[in-house]
Amino acid sequence: MSFEKINVEDLEFSPVKAIGENWGILTGCSEEGFNSMTVSWGSAGVLWSKPAVFVFVRPGRHTFKFTEQGEYFSLALMGEGMHEKMAVFGKKSGRDVDKYAASGFTALNEDGVFYPEEADTVFICKKIAATFITPDWFIDESIDEKNYPNKDYHRMYVGEIVKVLKKVK
Repeated sequence: MSFEKINVEDLEFSPVKAIGENWGILTGCSEEGFNSMTVSWGSAGVLWSKPAVFVFVRPGRHTFKFTEQGEYFSLALMGEGMHEKMAVFGKKSGRDVDKYAASGFTALNEDGVFYPEEADTVFICKKIAATFITPDWFIDESIDEKNYPNKDYHRMYVGEIVKVLKKVK
C-alpha cells in the first residue's frame, strides 16, 4: 500500500477514537536507530499557532531514548481491529525483540522517520517542546494515585506536525 501527503487541515477524525480506542504507534527516531511503542494517551490540536501532537513516554521505555535524542518522531494512527498485533509494541521491549517482525508489521521510512506501513494516518513531527509530568500538575489528585503508583512519571513531547501521510485505499 502507499501513502499520499495531505494538508493537516484536511484531516477528519476524532483524536479520542483514533488514539484512545484504536490506539497509535509512536516511533522515536535518532541517529542510533528507532523504536516504536503502542500509545493510547495523546492528543492532536494547535499549540503556539502550529498544528501539533502531544505524546507521552515513560523514561523506562526503550522508545524514550530515541524520542529524547531525536529531532523527529512519528505518530501513526491505526485502524480498528489491530489491537492484537499492536499489543506486541506495548508488551515487548525493542531491546530484546524486533517488534515489527514479531507483529507482522512493516517499518517504512519518510525522510529518516519510521512508521508502520499498516497505519491509516501518520503524523511526521518535529519535536518542539518536552517536559516531565510532576505531581504538582494534578488538580485532581486521584490521577496521580491511579496512574503513577510507582512515581514513574511520563515525559510529554509536543511535536509540530510537519507532514501528514494518509493511506491510499
